[in-house]
Formats: sequence, C-alpha cells, structure tokens
Amino acid sequence: MFSIWVYSISSVLLVGFISLIGLFTLSMKTKHLKNILLYLVSFSAGAMFGDAFIHLLPEVVEENGFGLFTSASILAGIVIFFVMEKVIHWRHCHHTTDHNHVHPFAVMNLVGDGVHNFLDGLIIGVSYLVSLPVGIATTIAVILHEIPQEIGDFSVLIHGGFTRAKALFLNFVTAMIALIGTIFALLIGQQFGGITSFLIPFAAGGFIYIAGSDLIPELHKETKTWKSFWQLIAFVAGIMIMLLLLLLE
Repeated sequence: MFSIWVYSISSVLLVGFISLIGLFTLSMKTKHLKNILLYLVSFSAGAMFGDAFIHLLPEVVEENGFGLFTSASILAGIVIFFVMEKVIHWRHCHHTTDHNHVHPFAVMNLVGDGVHNFLDGLIIGVSYLVSLPVGIATTIAVILHEIPQEIGDFSVLIHGGFTRAKALFLNFVTAMIALIGTIFALLIGQQFGGITSFLIPFAAGGFIYIAGSDLIPELHKETKTWKSFWQLIAFVAGIMIMLLLLLLE
C-alpha cells in the first residue's frame, strides 16, 4: 500500500506542476498558441477516451461484470461533471475586461478549476488502487488534458483582471487541490475496498464527459480540411498511446 501512496502522490504533484506551463506561453504569438492547442486538445480527447475504454472500464468489468451498478456509476460520473459545469456557467460573467478589477468569471474559473482538479486527483488515486499500469495510464491521460486546460485557465485569469504573477500562483494553488482528491480516494479505498467498484466507472464517466462534451466540440470549431485531418491523427494517436500502454503491461 505504501508504494501506491508514493506513486499516487508523485503523479498528482507532477500534474500539479503542469499548471505552471503558462510561463512558457507568455512569449508565444496568440495565433501559434491556438494552433498548438487544437492538436493538444485532439490528442487529449483521444487519450481520455482511450483510458476510459481501454484501461478503466475493462478493469471493473473483469472484476464485477457489466451490470446495472456499473452503468449507473458511469452515468453518475457524467451527471456530476455535467452539474459542476452547469453551476460554473450559471455564474459566468461576460463583462468587458478591466485590469484594475478582478471579474467574477475569473473567480468562478478558479472555483470550478479547484473542483475539477479535486476530481482529477480522485481519479488518479482510484486508478492506482486498481493497478500500477492503470494508474500510470490515467496520470498520462490527465496530464495530456491538463496542458491545454491550464493554458486556457491562465489566459482566463489574465483576461479576468489578475496580474500574470498572481494568475500563475492561483493556478498552481488550485492545481494542488488534486492532492486532496488523491488522498481522499486512497483513504476511502483503503477503508472501504468495495467502493472502488463505484469510483472506477465513476472516473471513466468523468473522462467520457470531459472528452465528449468539452474537448470534441472545440475540435468541431475548426472547419479547414487539412487542420481537421491532423486533428484526427492527433485524436487517434491519443487512443493508440493508451493501447500501447496496455500492451506494455
């Protein structure tokens, strides 16, 4: 159990430091950054679908079969992420930016990001309870998702009135909330072993929701054939990475 804690905490700390990626985007032109983000989002979407359907769900189905409980747990993950996103959108503010004033949408972005990171940490912790390879695969999927997300979050905070230094700091603090989610998952999993039968498909449902409702729609905004083709390549590559990790187990 000690090794599971070490791997889980190390993984979530690695994911947390991804929040500092905003430092590397400050000198990039907006056009170039947007082009890179599109392919990162494509790769991330494929990796998240791949992790859900290649790693997480097969593990729980092998253990418990694919009955109503598993289906309900997947749907619970989708519903929770849906509700969380709805609450954030309800509180979203679309006022013009004033850099002398922090707008509510920037604060709500931090709140939503904190909740999301808690769930990411929960997913990582649960995955390591399944097995080391599943934990590593899930960590990679989360990292691939976090890179474009953290760049986007950093941009939102700057747009919302925070200074660059404060935006980086707050982004890092909210990223570290994932650590709480991981510790919670490991403690609950240790005390109540059977709860992983719910948490694993719940985590898969969360990944399916993020990839299907947040990432895929972003890709459809690009209509140029050549760029769409490379998005497809990146999407399939994300799936293949998860398959390769399975074959290397």
